[in-house]
Amino acid sequence: MIMSRTEAAPDRARGDLTERLLAGLPPEAVLTDPDITASYANDMASFCPAGAPAVVVLPRTVEEVQHVMRTATELRVPVVPQGARTGLSGGANASDGCIVLSLTKMDRILEINPVDRIAVVEPGVINAALSRAVGEHGLYYPPDPSSWEMCTIGGNIGTASGGLCCVKYGVTAEYVLGLDVVLADGRLMTTGRRTAKGVAGYDMTRLFVGSEGSLGIVVRAVLALRPQPPQQLVLAAEFASAAAACDAVCRIMAGGHVPSLLEIMDRTTVKAVNDLAHMGLPDTTEALLLAAFDTPDPGPDLAAVGALCEAAGATQVVPADDVAESELLLQARRLSLTALEAVRGVTMIDDVCVPRSRLGDLIEGVERIAEKHQLTIGVVAHAGDGNTHPTVCFDAGDADESRRARESFDEIMALGLELGGTITGEHGVGVLKKEWLAREIGPVGIEMQRGIKQVFDPLDILNPGKLF
Repeated sequence: MIMSRTEAAPDRARGDLTERLLAGLPPEAVLTDPDITASYANDMASFCPAGAPAVVVLPRTVEEVQHVMRTATELRVPVVPQGARTGLSGGANASDGCIVLSLTKMDRILEINPVDRIAVVEPGVINAALSRAVGEHGLYYPPDPSSWEMCTIGGNIGTASGGLCCVKYGVTAEYVLGLDVVLADGRLMTTGRRTAKGVAGYDMTRLFVGSEGSLGIVVRAVLALRPQPPQQLVLAAEFASAAAACDAVCRIMAGGHVPSLLEIMDRTTVKAVNDLAHMGLPDTTEALLLAAFDTPDPGPDLAAVGALCEAAGATQVVPADDVAESELLLQARRLSLTALEAVRGVTMIDDVCVPRSRLGDLIEGVERIAEKHQLTIGVVAHAGDGNTHPTVCFDAGDADESRRARESFDEIMALGLELGGTITGEHGVGVLKKEWLAREIGPVGIEMQRGIKQVFDPLDILNPGKLF
């Protein structure tokens, strides 16, 4: 009897919560089957704990989101907002007894305005869907995370995500002009603007970008667009050392060039891609550098960058003649993660960003860490902005190897800070990097951030346990 009463209490609480939610939501929007709710428990990060949600809610309107937050506030129930759960830091992981608020059903593009060069979207819009839609108007939405065919704009805003084109066009934060946000108590707040310029008051919009759902629920976004550029042409350069490839990156950026893409793959990644796809890259390739330009006439830019690569010691430089050949050259970069996953079955992807001038030091340091822990760690990087993705390959079924993987991950983050960098350039903090955020910004920084959190979420019900 004691056990049955103990077990009944959570069931009653869950029932009360569900009943309250259903008072303002259609039945199909409230999921309570444990087998289904368990599938919403976590994102794609390794080593991040996740709890069991009490309920999953899939709202379609702003009013439904407001109802969820009012209910959560009244009952003191935590709420974990989610997009497509493609994140890599545990930021979308559920906590025990929480409401998972999945915004994937709020997926409408509300407006595309070619004159003002803006799009107004709901948070569940897929990044690639938006890109294609604005492309029909001759416009371009630049932020392009690697998961752009799956990830949502709301998730991109929550983690301030980036992508391959950031070297020229910048990250998500630079394209979010305004937001509608449902606060913890259910009130609706509008931030920002639709205009090209605007400096009225504190920049509340930027505050929400990268906040990982800890301050409010984004339900609408006004996004800046650009004219659609010409299709880019790509150059591939092979190097006999990572140091030489990183020297080429420094020469390119110091020379004032503005590539639309500048990516580097280390020897471990090149070998993994070769093993997977048989792309014919020479076994002597220690680093592969990919540069692209989307100017009206990219030929002179590619020639100039090719000359800089040769001056830095490139063993081979291959410029593409057309778009189709460019896509073939980029295929190796796009296969990087898949190829590294095939090495040991599981990967843990770091996200350390360092000054461009220290990129070579980071790659060499990762090689030392891999050797120390007897692990395969491949590095791919958005070389143009110093954002590296050291990818630790390990067997999740091997406890000792998993331990070494986590230790190597931490050592890479420590190395990034030592080189004057940051623990995350585009993946966010979530659960995975909480300790490291505290190290990076220090006790005063943490105190100020907690103070901001207290203003917006005094009951600590919005994505609790994330960031700090």
